[in-house]
Amino acid sequence: MNKRLPLGLACIFALTLSAHAAESSRYTLLLDNGTRVAGQEIDQTRDNGLSTIHYVFKDNGRGPEFDEEYRIAADGMLSDYKIKGHTTFGSLINERFSRKAGKAEWRSDSEKGSTTLVAAAMYVPLNSNSLGIVTAFFRAMQRQPDKALPLLPGGELRMRAIQTLELRRGNEARRVQLVVFTGLGLQPSFFWFTTGPEAKTFALVVPGYLTAIEDGWQDQATHLIEQQKSAEAAQLKEMAATLRHPLKGLTVIRNARIFDSQLARVGAPSDVYVLRGRIAAVLPAGSPAEGADNEINASGRVVLPGLFDMHAHTARWDGSVHLAAGVTSVRDMGNDNETLQQMLDETARGELLEPQIVPAGFLEGEGENSASQGFHVHDLQGAEKAIDWYAEHGYPQLKIYNSFPKQFLRDTTAYAHSRGMRVSGHIPVFLRAQDAVEQGYDEIQHINQVLLNFLVTPTTDTRSLDRFYLPAEKVADLDFDSKPVQDFIAFLKQHNTVIDPTLSTFAFIAQRHGEVLAPYAEFVEHMPLDIQRSTRVAQMKIPDAKTAARYRKSFDKMVEFVGRMYKAGIPLVAGTDDIPGFVLHSELEGYVKAGLTPVQALQIATWNGALYTRTLNERGSIAPGKLADLLIMEGDPTVNIADIRKVNMVITQGHWLSPTEIYRRLGVKPFVQGSVGVRSLAK
Repeated sequence: MNKRLPLGLACIFALTLSAHAAESSRYTLLLDNGTRVAGQEIDQTRDNGLSTIHYVFKDNGRGPEFDEEYRIAADGMLSDYKIKGHTTFGSLINERFSRKAGKAEWRSDSEKGSTTLVAAAMYVPLNSNSLGIVTAFFRAMQRQPDKALPLLPGGELRMRAIQTLELRRGNEARRVQLVVFTGLGLQPSFFWFTTGPEAKTFALVVPGYLTAIEDGWQDQATHLIEQQKSAEAAQLKEMAATLRHPLKGLTVIRNARIFDSQLARVGAPSDVYVLRGRIAAVLPAGSPAEGADNEINASGRVVLPGLFDMHAHTARWDGSVHLAAGVTSVRDMGNDNETLQQMLDETARGELLEPQIVPAGFLEGEGENSASQGFHVHDLQGAEKAIDWYAEHGYPQLKIYNSFPKQFLRDTTAYAHSRGMRVSGHIPVFLRAQDAVEQGYDEIQHINQVLLNFLVTPTTDTRSLDRFYLPAEKVADLDFDSKPVQDFIAFLKQHNTVIDPTLSTFAFIAQRHGEVLAPYAEFVEHMPLDIQRSTRVAQMKIPDAKTAARYRKSFDKMVEFVGRMYKAGIPLVAGTDDIPGFVLHSELEGYVKAGLTPVQALQIATWNGALYTRTLNERGSIAPGKLADLLIMEGDPTVNIADIRKVNMVITQGHWLSPTEIYRRLGVKPFVQGSVGVRSLAK
């Protein structure tokens, strides 16, 4: 559902241009590796110093649209700013900032604040995706001796140039440089700038997703994408080398209380032997360790198999966040095919800090509301050709999306099954969930797609925001004990249909401005300040308290329905479609709220993950011969599911990682202190 810009970008970069000379810029926003126009940005600065921006972006039937006005003071900082418009999911935007006589004040629907300025600082807007402010931030940082920019309400932004290119358009040449910004979000942000005294933003590239580029230079998008991929690869390789620590030789993990994911229980203390990335043996605690090279003393801690996030749209910078949270396997549920293949290759070579990826092939119809990933088809022949490509590249599963033509759905699922692939997805427009299962679905993504079964008519266009607003409005009144609902639950059970509910990612339907998004509440205080602020920005248009109460009741009933499905014997898998790592923990907490026990929730995130990715022969449990994907925990998540955040050490792919070390590098307050460590037994 949530194809994200790099964390920190969507909530920080907004507007700009020098207030000392009239200028204008136009940007075209492109998807599908620079081939499909998805929006535009128009920036103008008048002679009187007033700058304006109009921004519109649409992908997958949704997107933000807003207008901004602002002024830049003589010191290069923002002095006045306002924005009005709507967010991706329709919530209204109304934000203001002003700086006068040494005092700064800001107000939006989600926050208000003020401070007396000791030194100049740049306000970070909450609600904008525009490129204008990137120029303002860039120009302001150029004026700083150490290239560090103080921020409001807090923090510091830094930049570093890493590459310069010369581009040509006919007889016109343009020299641009790639600059990386750090200090906002959980990952660096990369931008291309022109050079010279009036340098400004030239392009933003999010490889595999979005390119925003100065109008008229669109034919350079592919070149910039490839150059940035290469530049990012070098930094990612360094990150992997720094944060992964090899386990050489035979390692014994002493006195571990192993979670048996098949039986959903914790066993007696054991010693686990790890060699060349696999579990060599599991023996009673205190067994002799002949020839062991290293020892890790678990000291009675619970040890879990690595977790699965079964609904990710993984990106190259996400891996460290996944792994620090104990996610050692992700199922990618839709991506740019070329980019994902590159990630798989880099991970296999050990150049990328990433969980092991199980890819699902994304298949979408054509049209203005289509999502931008995978293959787009308009007939059965095209669908079969796409399925052949996915099968030949080792994809065990197909994911079908909203705009897929219902006319040949049955034949498409049959063909995918003939190629040995499972089939899942959103429910194609003008069908119900029951129709999709009858026509071959093995699995359904998202709790809203399940419950829309009772809410849609043959003419309901679920490619629009109705797929969110209908459940928010109407699930509150659904009678789960009624015959239609009970018959549907029995139908799902009869067909052994797997449900990937992604409960946490739908909590936004019950959020009002100023409230912390519920799944984030347990970890938000650990996050950088800009992310803390963004979690209080509502996404849905909720006009009054009565509507808010109704939407909250609908979300609570979504949670209840997940529990009812589980008790009826319908298999679940745990996915997020949200911030990597952190939200998977919240998803498991949601299952416990739905009535599952902590061990049942953990079983879903381990055993079920392996079972439904067809990797149970090597993952999902702690047993000899399987991959050594292991988590050494603090606390006991088998009793208190909230302790799932307290990962002390992660072992995967023949290395060990310290979540504390990773979180500190990302600017996240760790959930535990230190690491149990590895002791060498070499004489």
